[in-house]
Amino acid sequence: MDILLYILAGAGVGFIVGLTGIGGGALMTPLLLLFGFPAHIAVGTDLMYASITKASGAISHHRQGHVNWSILRKLAVGSITAALITGVVLDQFFDDPEQYSHILTNVLGAMLLFTACTIVFRTTLQHWSSRLIGDNPTRIGHLTIAMGVILGVLVTLSSVGAGAIGTAILMILYPALRSTNVVGTDIAHAVPLTLAAGLIHLYLGNIDFMLLGALLIGSIPAIQVSSRLARHIPENILRSLLASLLFGLGIKYALF
Repeated sequence: MDILLYILAGAGVGFIVGLTGIGGGALMTPLLLLFGFPAHIAVGTDLMYASITKASGAISHHRQGHVNWSILRKLAVGSITAALITGVVLDQFFDDPEQYSHILTNVLGAMLLFTACTIVFRTTLQHWSSRLIGDNPTRIGHLTIAMGVILGVLVTLSSVGAGAIGTAILMILYPALRSTNVVGTDIAHAVPLTLAAGLIHLYLGNIDFMLLGALLIGSIPAIQVSSRLARHIPENILRSLLASLLFGLGIKYALF
């Protein structure tokens, strides 16, 4: 019966991701914690789950010309390097995953709250950024690498942020970028980032492969179905519901 529950969980999260384009890590990791999995298993397994499920989406966006590879390379220089360094720190300074599980849980809560805020205030952030940052290409390039570093650390510790936070970063730093390019570049960047972070957790022994397989069985067909339904449901309603859910989960894991 547990396998069936995990398949249904994968289908539910996959369905929401297909409708909104975000929320994979932000929903799956808290759900696995509610199922009773330790924080390090929830984070590690979710990262591998995310890298596999987003790979097909990245290929599709690449074929449609939606990926800005120049921006992606700058993000990846910062994020993947930071993910690897974070993994080394976890390996060298902690003898057992239980010693850093509380860190993963607290970072998860903070990231859920931050993700909810980026969903709610996305348009405001975009208008604010165009005035504050300006259009200096060198400055924006350096900020992209710096934001990649922050994203790499936080995604490795919580599995949350590669989607919603990555999108927010692109919208803030590149307000002129078309929405299709924002989505395509963010998904394409999420694949190597979550894969690198997932492999780090694999090395640390934080992957449950039975759980991973069950989640994928549910999520892959669900994403295909919901992607076709997305055009018929108002986006503002979906994003409001998702933000409310993330606020509640974020408060739970950040404060309790």
